[in-house]
Amino acid sequence: MSSETSRRKNDHIRICSEKPVEARNVKPGFGDVHLIHRCLPEVNPDELDLSTEFLGFEFKAPIVISAMTGGTSKAAEINANLAKAAEEHGIGMCLGSGRAFLEKPSLAYSFKVARENAPSIFISANIGFQELFRYSWSSLRRLVESIGADALTVHLNPLQELLQYEGAPRFRGILERLRRLIEDSEVPVIVKETGSGISMEDARLLSSIGVDAIEVAGAGGTSWASVEYYRSLEAGEAEKARLAETFWDWGIPTVSSIIEVRSITDAPLIASGGVRSGLDVAKALVLGADLAGLALPLLKPAMESWRSVSAVLGRICEELRLAMVLTGSKTISELKEKPYILTGFTRDWVKSRGLKVRCKI
Repeated sequence: MSSETSRRKNDHIRICSEKPVEARNVKPGFGDVHLIHRCLPEVNPDELDLSTEFLGFEFKAPIVISAMTGGTSKAAEINANLAKAAEEHGIGMCLGSGRAFLEKPSLAYSFKVARENAPSIFISANIGFQELFRYSWSSLRRLVESIGADALTVHLNPLQELLQYEGAPRFRGILERLRRLIEDSEVPVIVKETGSGISMEDARLLSSIGVDAIEVAGAGGTSWASVEYYRSLEAGEAEKARLAETFWDWGIPTVSSIIEVRSITDAPLIASGGVRSGLDVAKALVLGADLAGLALPLLKPAMESWRSVSAVLGRICEELRLAMVLTGSKTISELKEKPYILTGFTRDWVKSRGLKVRCKI
């Protein structure tokens, strides 16, 4: 792997674990979603079934560990701990960007540790959209096969690419490259954002080329503009830092993005971006998501041990269980059919965009 890529990966881990990198003035929107309490739930806690299916794979709970890292020794430790905890809970995992592997295949160990520690769960490999201009499907197939992945995620991060002081992004032609990848790929292709959300316009484009699943990764959680702000400051790139600070809160809030995407497509949908509790997971599912993804809340625990990660996931699952009982939901399918009320900023967004939802607003 190039020294530049290695430095950037380590910067991301360090900054996300040490600095305040979440959105400042924009919230994911879960506070605007109100589930209907049932004082006669007619559901016993021991009857609950959290299992669900995603892209033909069974999950014991509707949760996936969203992409974080890869390509360094520290990343290998983090991925091993995340994977072992995911295996224990029977949930899915998306690995960090595989660019390091593509540049230097000998670094595959930092990704392979996931499958070694999680032999039975759903694992997705991951590449940035810029790699679509540089690598053929045969190269990407080696990434998928080498780490034993079940799918390939392509992350769209135009804001971050624009703000990286060492970046020279290319945007024209991305959709066509994605279309070719989907045609050639032998595994499902998931497309995700990285903290700025996906609009209904882009969801329509992704649906038109047959993407297998979408992850919204909306605004309100980790801000990658903030990460590049700190990196630029440290590198003495004052102008880039100013730009990054201006766009710290840029994007479509997560809840609004879920509704935008679901208004266009019935494709499998992952909700991520500021998911911090099992109640957030429940709300995401009621809004139309199939899974909820978490990353930042698991980073520091993953730097400690797999048991620390497992403890956080256990809490999330227990909170989800409580939400299911209190809405009278025995299964995830039943939960997804429960009514809800939208208020505040999200309600205004939905009205302004002319979005159709199945709740009273």
